[in-house]
Amino acid sequence: MNRLYTSLEPRVIDDGMLKLAVGEQRPQEEAGKLAKQEGILFKDVLSLQLDFRNILRIDNLWQFENLKKLQLNNNIIEKIEGLENLTHLVWLDLSFNNIETIEGLDTLVNLEDLSLFNNCISNIDSLDALIKLQVLSLGNNQIDNMMNIIYLRRFRCLRTLSLSGNPISEVEDYKMFICAYLPDLVYLDFRRIDDHTASVSLSVSQQAPRFLGKGKEVAEAKHHYSIEELKHRENLMQAQMEEEQARREELEKHKTAFVEHLNGSFLFDSMYAEDSEGNKLSSLPGVSELLEAYRDKFVIICVNIFEYGLKHQEKRKTELDTFSECVHEAIQENQEQGKRKIAKFEEKHLMSLSAIREEVEMPNIEKMILECSTDISELFDALMTLEMQLVEQLEETINMFERNIVHLVGLFIKNVQSLMAQCRDLENHHHEKLLEISISTLEKAVKGNLDKDLSEDVRALFVDKNTIVNAVGASHDIHLLKIDNREDELVTRINSWCTRLVDKIRRDEIMRNRKRVKEISLYIDHMKSELDNLEYSDILD
Repeated sequence: MNRLYTSLEPRVIDDGMLKLAVGEQRPQEEAGKLAKQEGILFKDVLSLQLDFRNILRIDNLWQFENLKKLQLNNNIIEKIEGLENLTHLVWLDLSFNNIETIEGLDTLVNLEDLSLFNNCISNIDSLDALIKLQVLSLGNNQIDNMMNIIYLRRFRCLRTLSLSGNPISEVEDYKMFICAYLPDLVYLDFRRIDDHTASVSLSVSQQAPRFLGKGKEVAEAKHHYSIEELKHRENLMQAQMEEEQARREELEKHKTAFVEHLNGSFLFDSMYAEDSEGNKLSSLPGVSELLEAYRDKFVIICVNIFEYGLKHQEKRKTELDTFSECVHEAIQENQEQGKRKIAKFEEKHLMSLSAIREEVEMPNIEKMILECSTDISELFDALMTLEMQLVEQLEETINMFERNIVHLVGLFIKNVQSLMAQCRDLENHHHEKLLEISISTLEKAVKGNLDKDLSEDVRALFVDKNTIVNAVGASHDIHLLKIDNREDELVTRINSWCTRLVDKIRRDEIMRNRKRVKEISLYIDHMKSELDNLEYSDILD
């Protein structure tokens, strides 16, 4: 199945090989010569041929971030690797190599056509991320288990499959099995699936005239019960996946509001998760009721923080949406003004150029060219003035947005801290009550009236006052630390979010301004160049 190693030295993809490959793909006409002079950035390459180069290892392709088609066929590659940055890849050919395992394709979510023909692959797996896969070529490998076909049912877009040359293709029921379990497949082993294809695996008696033309139906009927059971399992798995996806999305929404896991007892439970002393003390008489009341009140405050966080997130979102809309409108209006000025200029400029070409007197030509040059300069000034006005307008808008979002964040933090203070008050109150019960229990222990149902671990806490006071204090400290940490985490994260958001907005505006100034300069330079060329040709004439 696999290709034998050649006498040539095995190679790794390096910069020299890549430059040579890109150069070979350049067109030979004028555009190609220009590209050779100016150079081609790897990130601009959309198709790359690296076949027949004795490549052993895939590497150094990270710069081809926009690549859509990659040919690595007819090499000696043993492992699929180094493709993680090629997220725009649509077509990948790894045929005629020495690959044993399908791997390294998890990021290629846009891949539609994958060829692994003529390798050493025995199992079809690790393709889950390829949700857009339409064509899969796995012929001439070592696949021998029909269960591999069932794995392919998850690829809803798969229409073309090649498995010829594998042990699996020699199984008597091969084509019928595939037709039954992959009903949406259109081509199998380079032939279009039709009713005859689906019935070729039937025995002579089954191929009586009444069955011809109903091959697919017969295939599905033969495997009906197995397929129905499989569909049931798939539906259950799909429901579980959708439920899990919904949970993840909900959690992400809560994280965006900085209040994840505050819509229940998570924080309270975490306070006792590492509190061995508190768990021991919970078995004291009267503590269970005290703890239940404490928990109920604590969870209510957490839920209040949670609901307040979601509402405040909507306010921040509304503020950001309003800002984005204002920026978009300002840019749109500014661009419309620029377009009108350019349209007015071009109308006059074209007439002036025509007049210059028709004029025969050199003094008049020079005068008209000078007027055109003045018009170009005036257009540049007008466009740059518009841009400066927009910069000032957007700067004011950004400053206002920053004040508003900082105020919203500050208000959110203030109110959350107030609610967290209530959690501390509850903890302090619980601590005092627990200490009272513990001291009372200690007094009973001194008198020999300690409850006989208490475990030895709990009894060990009541040897003296210092021991029990330290135990209650340690439990209290753990609880306060958990509350403080959750508050600090929330405050830190939302402040960081606010800072990053404003910084990004300012960076984006700087980039927009630079891009616009470059556009204006390029346009003006083009106009000047056109005028200079006209002047030069007139002088020659």
